[in-house]
Amino acid sequence: MSRLGDLGARLYRGEVGYDFIGKRKIWYGVSILITITAIVGLAVSGLNMGIEFKGGAVFTTDSKAKVSVSQAHEDAVTASGHEAIVQELGNGGLRIQITEVDTDKADQIKAQLSDDLGIPESKINADLVGPSWGEQIANKAWTGLGIFMVLVVVYLAIAFEWRMAIAALVALIHDITITVGIYALVGFEVTPGTVIGLLTILGYSLYDTVVVFDSLKEGSKGITKQTRWTYSEIANRSINGTLVRSINTTVVALLPVAGLLFIGGGVLGAGMLNDISLSLFVGLAAGAYSSIFIATPLVADLKEREPQMKALKKRILAKRAAAAAKGESPEDDGDDQAQDFGPEAETAGAVIGQRRQHGGHGRTPGNRR
Repeated sequence: MSRLGDLGARLYRGEVGYDFIGKRKIWYGVSILITITAIVGLAVSGLNMGIEFKGGAVFTTDSKAKVSVSQAHEDAVTASGHEAIVQELGNGGLRIQITEVDTDKADQIKAQLSDDLGIPESKINADLVGPSWGEQIANKAWTGLGIFMVLVVVYLAIAFEWRMAIAALVALIHDITITVGIYALVGFEVTPGTVIGLLTILGYSLYDTVVVFDSLKEGSKGITKQTRWTYSEIANRSINGTLVRSINTTVVALLPVAGLLFIGGGVLGAGMLNDISLSLFVGLAAGAYSSIFIATPLVADLKEREPQMKALKKRILAKRAAAAAKGESPEDDGDDQAQDFGPEAETAGAVIGQRRQHGGHGRTPGNRR
């Protein structure tokens, strides 16, 4: 078995683990800091909306110009009075994109570019894009996002419980905010491809979250019938038990996206690939982070506010204190308790039994390092 596979098995059995829930305030602080940075970037820099949303003209030449891309950019800005994006095409031609240009202005710019670039006007193709089309795309995207959020909350509330639905919604908003903020900070153009990528990442983010929630739901069945673990400790076990799986799925998803972003967009200069790959890359990473460090700890926080969970935690702490005073292990009656607690406790009971055979001492999930 590989080292990663062996680690995953040990995490699942509860032999090792990291106290995600116990250190949740640290991760909350990190998320708040990242979110504030994203919001500030969005407020200061704003989003660089593409021509599909602002409207404008795209001029394409079918032959190589006599000037460089930088010179063509300067000529386009001078001719239009607006910022321009110039890209060299595979056939040696140029693609010049200028926003907020109407039909009359486009004809003047085309004539000026013909003179500056040394290309006959008949060899320059001009396409006008109206802002109404981009506005329709944006409205449909917001509508789709709203419907998606509502359906997610309803489904999770039915399949799990309302606390998990709220936590998943917070995690999704967290992922969207960070992705949009990164776009503002980096200055990448927002195009329909960006919108597609943004909507796509929501599914990946929700998948990781639901995997942990499903483990938590199974592990917490009959939790009030035992006095070994608190809800937060069960939640911590659920995260550790699915940690390697979450890492594997995220890495496998990120590798091809990274190829699109850094090789396709960076090395080859394919601007269209940047539009969708950046949103996918940032969103996938943020989604994996939020499912582990935000969603499940938030569920534990909400659940621990329940009176029955408070009472359970009080009983467990009292039992541990009494056992410590007697120099005994608080899990001495663990095998009997495990029978009322489901498969998670049965697994843990077996692990504790193995430790006793080797002279070890049982530890609670919250104290593992």
